[in-house]
Amino acid sequence: MEVIEEIVLATTNRGKLNELEKMLDGWAVRVRGLEEFGPLEEAEETGSTFAQNARQKALYYSNLLRRCVLADDSGLQVDALDQAPGVYSARFAGVDGPERDKANNKKLLELLNGIPDEKRTARFCCCLCMCGSSQEVLVEVGGFLEGIIATEPRGNNGFGYDPIFYLPDKGKTVAELADKEKNTISHRGQALGKLLLQLKPMLDEK
Repeated sequence: MEVIEEIVLATTNRGKLNELEKMLDGWAVRVRGLEEFGPLEEAEETGSTFAQNARQKALYYSNLLRRCVLADDSGLQVDALDQAPGVYSARFAGVDGPERDKANNKKLLELLNGIPDEKRTARFCCCLCMCGSSQEVLVEVGGFLEGIIATEPRGNNGFGYDPIFYLPDKGKTVAELADKEKNTISHRGQALGKLLLQLKPMLDEK
């Protein structure tokens, strides 16, 4: 079994890198981001599911860098919209830049206008795929967070669809949760926890 001494996370997002580093604290593994390898042509994301896109990215960067790579794909599925926006979550409204999240939320709320709460069920999904340095898939896991789409945004501690994703058992939107609570229950946090369980046999302790 391959012993993992380094993981390249297929992102330039410092927040995601910090999250993985914290999860792997205590293990003798180095976490690196794509920016350390200079300008790279981005992987295509042509899959119809989060899992397919995560695998596509992991295989692409693993082959390009000849290193162990972890990639993720995540987004929102709304039952009343036949699981849309799905893999198009980030570009749902076709807007880029600082107004993207606001435009995506506005479009989603407009599409659900008049839909009762019991039919506004939705879930955040995160799929992770790790490929080894010889481009073989080592681990694939997923995490999910169930909720409903609120009728208006609430909260400022979040991004994306967080302000309109309501958790009935909490009585809050995700954007109203404190960071620690959010990270404990989030779809990404769940997926990372499953990842660590499967990685442990491939890691050495510090």
